[in-house]
Formats: sequence, C-alpha cells, structure tokens
Amino acid sequence: MADVPASIPQTAIEPEFGPAAERPGSAAADRAAGPADSGPRPDLALPPVRRVRPTDAARVRAIRLEMLADSPLAFLETLADAAARPHAEFAARVAGMSTGTRTAAFVAEVDGRVVGHAGGQAAHGQPGVSVVFAVYLSPDWRGSGLLAALVDAVAAWSRAAGRPELMLEVVVGNDRAVRAYERLGFVDTGVRVTHPTVPILRELQMARRA
Repeated sequence: MADVPASIPQTAIEPEFGPAAERPGSAAADRAAGPADSGPRPDLALPPVRRVRPTDAARVRAIRLEMLADSPLAFLETLADAAARPHAEFAARVAGMSTGTRTAAFVAEVDGRVVGHAGGQAAHGQPGVSVVFAVYLSPDWRGSGLLAALVDAVAAWSRAAGRPELMLEVVVGNDRAVRAYERLGFVDTGVRVTHPTVPILRELQMARRA
C-alpha cells in the first residue's frame, strides 16, 4: 500500500517509525496510497518536487500528521501515536531519507508547507524493485498532476539506484486509486495479499517500470 488519501492506493513499505512485520515481496510497514489525480489542471502551476532535506523535519512531521488524519487505514501508525512521538525521531527519520539508495522521500512545497509527499524503498528480497510508499497529496492538490511528478521522482531515484521496477499495493475495492495509478503506467500483477492491520481487507499489487 501507500499513503495516499483513502481515494487512492497504498504500498507495502519500510518500517516507518517502529517495527513492522515484513512479508515476502514487501519492505514492511506503511502503505502507498494516492489521491485521485486525473491529470493536470490548467489553474494550478505545479510546485517543484525535490528530495527531503534534514531541515525539513518539522514540515514532514506536519504532513505526516495530516496523512494520518485524512487516511487512517492507509498507515500502520495511528495519528495519536505519531503526535506523541518525539520530534527528534521524526528528524532522524527525515535525515535518513535525505540521502542514500535504500530509502528516500520526495516532497512538493508551497509557501513553506509540504503539500505532496512520496517515498521509495528497496524491496525486501527483490533486488531490482523499489516499493512506493507514503504517497499523499493535500486536498487542494488532488487532480493537479502532482501525483505523477512525485511518482516520477521516486522512479528516477530507483533507476539511479539500479532498481528498474516500481511496486505498490492498493486496497481491493479502491477503484479510484487503481485508476489513478493505471494512468501512471502501473498494472495489476494479479498478486493479492492480506491487509497487515485489517485482516478482512485484501490488497492488490501493482507494478511498472521505473
């Protein structure tokens, strides 16, 4: 799964801020959800997308809390747990994602506020695959084309790291999210897995070239 508003998918992910049980083919804990993004709107000029920096900790924390409030089923962490977590832990997490080839996060910022976020992590046990996770757009930016820009940033990082494939997971029945990712070139692999925190839910896996 990934972290996008409930209107979109999610992706099995890296251990976010705590331990997460891994399963074959996934990196472990968050999801890669994505808001409905039907393509560029002429009334919005897209902000640039860049990799996070250590100095972004407060801004990333703010959008993390927004994600959890907007789409609680898309994450293993609860809003209450995240709000109670020391800022130093967020800062260390952001610093870790600001460099290197194993995990990364990308953001789009407007007037000092992060309005879009997407992460990538090397898939457990699959050397050529990056898992897309923590995909989220603030409501005003859904349908703007920003989702594509964020995923493209993850894809470019993945290629540079020698991983030519992207993978994510979407809750079965979240057709809006599936369509949004299909527009970005993802296809259903046919793999179905049990949701890690809500066992009655299933997730479908989607993949594309980075």
